[in-house]
Amino acid sequence: MFKKLVSVASSLALGVVCLTGCSQNNTNKTTTEKTELDKVTIAEVTHSVFYAPQYAAISQGFFEDEGIEVDLINTQGADKTMAALISGEADIGLMGPEASIYVYNQGSDDYAINFAQLTQRDGSFLVSREKNDNFSYEDLKGTEILGGRKGGVPLMTLEYVLKQHGLSIGEDDPSADVNVRTDVQFGVMAGAFAAGEADYTTAFEPTASQLEKDGSGYVVASIGADSGEIPFTAYSATKSYMEQNKDLVQRFTNALYKAQQWIQTASDEDVAKAMQPFFEDNSIDDLIIVAQKYREIDAWCSEPVLSEESLNNLMKVMETADQLDQRPPYSSIVTTEFAENAVNNTK
Repeated sequence: MFKKLVSVASSLALGVVCLTGCSQNNTNKTTTEKTELDKVTIAEVTHSVFYAPQYAAISQGFFEDEGIEVDLINTQGADKTMAALISGEADIGLMGPEASIYVYNQGSDDYAINFAQLTQRDGSFLVSREKNDNFSYEDLKGTEILGGRKGGVPLMTLEYVLKQHGLSIGEDDPSADVNVRTDVQFGVMAGAFAAGEADYTTAFEPTASQLEKDGSGYVVASIGADSGEIPFTAYSATKSYMEQNKDLVQRFTNALYKAQQWIQTASDEDVAKAMQPFFEDNSIDDLIIVAQKYREIDAWCSEPVLSEESLNNLMKVMETADQLDQRPPYSSIVTTEFAENAVNNTK
């Protein structure tokens, strides 16, 4: 547990009128205590309005209410997020649970444990170079898609959806229905697409809407809506960090749960306003639109408990993508202790 530092302001002596039974030298001392917040560095896999509850937890003061000050770093990839977590550059990682599965299966002693789920669907949208109001996945035959990093959940979920629609997938394979490219880094896919690479790309918000606004592409499908529920992003910490900071992890989860509950009843405009300090280049109107899109596909969890059924759904997607040889025990890479405490005790 982090040790809180307490600073005590100097007492200010106030003269008082001498009353019967009081000493003429009697003074009243006023002591003001200011408690410093525990600083927590979160490495987020990407910076997106997809993570609206996290930004609301900051801007609405839920983290501060729990005595936490958050510092965000954007790592652009689950592999880089996990590296920041293991190296100690970050205290908590926000990424897909697949990263913790990979680390556990590699035999790491201080592996990452998922303690709070944030989103329950893929947050990416399929963006076409041409406008298509009657899009069908059959339209993808003979085309090229920028899919993202091999082994990452956005790519695996895309491939899962394509296979569910009967499409064969390959990379530089003329016999495949769809050429899904993995040679372009996730963080530069939108720029590469806008510059003329491929026929389609996947993009999170607000990037997808920005491509539409710029006339560079058109959203034709929601990968999350078509793939079903999976634990797309969750918070994790190394086993050692969690053992040493149980109270802090609990307070962190409490704040997240408050934000998840707030999101459920807040208007799209209120959600947009809560996010805008983190997306200053986007107008309130733009953020309202993307908040509506994520609400429509039920992207945000209403509570942080990551269930075994949900994790199994993710591992099924990973197996379909040939990225998982062995399923780790649920109890090894997931703890529901903090999430259940938050749901049961947070008001």
